[in-house]
Amino acid sequence: MGNPTDRSLYLLESQWTSDVGRTVRLNVLRGRPQVVALFFTHCEYACPIVVEDMKRIERALPDELRDQVDFLLISLDPDRDTPEALREFRQRRQLATAQWTLLRGLEDDVRELAALLGVNFRKDERGQYAHANVITLLNAEGEVVHQQPGLNQSPQFILDALRKAIPKAGKPQAVPAQSR
Repeated sequence: MGNPTDRSLYLLESQWTSDVGRTVRLNVLRGRPQVVALFFTHCEYACPIVVEDMKRIERALPDELRDQVDFLLISLDPDRDTPEALREFRQRRQLATAQWTLLRGLEDDVRELAALLGVNFRKDERGQYAHANVITLLNAEGEVVHQQPGLNQSPQFILDALRKAIPKAGKPQAVPAQSR
């Protein structure tokens, strides 16, 4: 692997806490494409659909790509989405620890990452977040290579982008999700 380019999200200095309580920087994800979405566990509408869309992408992966792609959910709600809340969400949604990473960060870090992903959001008086529904594909170096806006979209566009994002020579190496 070469050095990340100036377009890589892995250059961010922010620190994140996983649902297993580990503190990590995003560069721990380097080496494998990531299917990414911003969400929050108390969402009453869109986030469960986004997560189901990501699970549909995971199920649609051909065998040759299945063990080369990871899924990343980053909370917009650092106040309520504690590591415990993220862990409960993982269990409720049956998100495999081998492929899925759930992270929370400080409010300013979440805003910075959301801006870099082009995801606008704001918190309303009920504690819900109005936000863009976007699934982003990062290549192994943390660069945005595809974005899929909307809900209930076909996984085909992300799958096509994934085929282009996965290095042809050998399997990419990265820290397994359960270690993050």
